[in-house]
Amino acid sequence: MSEETPGFEEKPEVPSGAQEDAEPKAADSSKEGKAAPAGDAAKEIALTAQLDQAQTALGERTADLQRLQAEYQNYRRRVERDRVTVKEIAVAGLLTELLPVLDDIGRAREHGELTGGFKSVAESLETVAAKMGLQQFGKEGEPFDPTVHEALMHSYAPDVTETTCVGILQPGYRIGERTIRPARVAVAEPQPGAAKEGKEDTADEESGGPDKG
Repeated sequence: MSEETPGFEEKPEVPSGAQEDAEPKAADSSKEGKAAPAGDAAKEIALTAQLDQAQTALGERTADLQRLQAEYQNYRRRVERDRVTVKEIAVAGLLTELLPVLDDIGRAREHGELTGGFKSVAESLETVAAKMGLQQFGKEGEPFDPTVHEALMHSYAPDVTETTCVGILQPGYRIGERTIRPARVAVAEPQPGAAKEGKEDTADEESGGPDKG
C-alpha cells in the first residue's frame, strides 16, 4: 500500500475558463448598480422638460383663446352699435319725410280745421311718430339757442334782457339727442340802449341815487 502524505487534501480542479468568467460577471453587476440611478435622473430631466414645454404651449393657447374671445366681444359690440345706428338713421329718414305732414296737421289745429275723421287720423299719426321717438320742441319765451333754433325773423323789444324766441314759425323735432330739424323762430333782442340804461340804473342804486345840486 502507498502511504498518503498527511496535511494535504485534494481540491477539485477548477477549469481556468470558469474562473475568468466569474470575474467579469461581478464587474458587470457593479456597473449596472451604478448606471441605474443615472438613467432615472435622465428620465426625470426629460419629463421635466416635456412638462415645461406643455405648460408653455398651454399658456400660449390660453392667451390665444382669450384674445379671440376679446375680439369676438368687440365684434359683437360693434355690430350691435352699427345695427342701432342704422335703425336710427332709417327711422330719422322716415320721420323727416313726415315732417311736412305734421306741419300741416299743426296748422289745421291752429285754425280749428282739425275735426271729424281727419282729426282721428292726424292724432293717430302723431301717436305713431311719438312712439318712434319723435319729439317736438320750441316754445315762445325761451332763450334763443343757435344749436337748436333757426332765426327767420329779427326784432328789438324793450321787455327782453337777452335774445329770446318770441314766435315759433315751425316747431323743431328731435329723436333722442339728435336734432332732425331746428325750430324756426322769430327772435327779439333788447333795445340797443336798454342795456346801457340798465347798467346806469344799477350804478345809481348802488351809490344811493343820482346826485342832487
